[in-house]
Amino acid sequence: MRVLFAGTPDFSVPALQALLAAGHAVVGVMTQPDRPAGRGQSLRASPVKQAALAAGLPVLQPVSLRDPAVLDTVASLRPDVLVVVAYGLILPQPFLQLAPFGAVNIHASLLPRWRGAAPIQRAILAGDHQTGVTIMQMEAGLDTGPIMLAEAMPIGLDMTAGELHDRLAALGARLIVTALASRDQPPFGAVAQPEAGVTYAAKIRKSEALIDWQCEAEQVLRTVRAFAPVPGAAASLAGSVIKLHQAHLAGGLPPACLPGTVVAVGEAIEVACADRVIAVTRLQRAGGRPQSASEFLRGHPVRPGERLDPLPAAAL
Repeated sequence: MRVLFAGTPDFSVPALQALLAAGHAVVGVMTQPDRPAGRGQSLRASPVKQAALAAGLPVLQPVSLRDPAVLDTVASLRPDVLVVVAYGLILPQPFLQLAPFGAVNIHASLLPRWRGAAPIQRAILAGDHQTGVTIMQMEAGLDTGPIMLAEAMPIGLDMTAGELHDRLAALGARLIVTALASRDQPPFGAVAQPEAGVTYAAKIRKSEALIDWQCEAEQVLRTVRAFAPVPGAAASLAGSVIKLHQAHLAGGLPPACLPGTVVAVGEAIEVACADRVIAVTRLQRAGGRPQSASEFLRGHPVRPGERLDPLPAAAL
């Protein structure tokens, strides 16, 4: 098929590469404009743009899709189908109707659960045991279109958002190839989403990454997993911001131990929560790189009885 691809972040790249490997003619790639990034704030191309240029594909970076000239340019490419993966701009109705086979979206959840911007983090924060990928025919509503294909994936007890992201990206790449090859064959014909079970994955707020040690250990661990590696679940140690990237349950709570208190150090930094202790095994100091707890402790000694304090939202 002649495919117009629309995507921006790392999550989108495996799908683009899978479409090319399957022999589809990617006639153009739409992605977000280059953005300032890094300490120097120099303009940086999106991962999709980098992948498209490496494959010799034409790249479009419209600031807005409301410009009629943009629609005319896309129409001139004569796509059979639009494939959309985390593009970052809402497609107006003319774009949804542009191609004979419409617009198809790869969404990182089992719709109708977790419609919206942050399905991976929301699934982990909610304690879901599974998620998956849905291939959906796009329509005007927010992730409301009929389902062409879906496949579930378990969420491991210690799985971080970064790990789940990579596995779902690979799954989405495989499913989009299957869906395009089989779209006119049962059981891959699009069917309406069920009305029951709708939830919304609201965009992540920075304040959600702040650890509240007054919460139960399980919720603290979900926060760590949901925001690893970016932006990193954050707390304060001796007045400095630290980010926690990996942790697990360590045991019961010592008597009269206040939440946020360091209980023990060694291969991990054990910290009290409201009901139990967690062992932090990977963390990062502001301006540094993620380190194992033992490596961190060699450069930044921490003693039992010290506290990891909550951070104000303004600190992020």
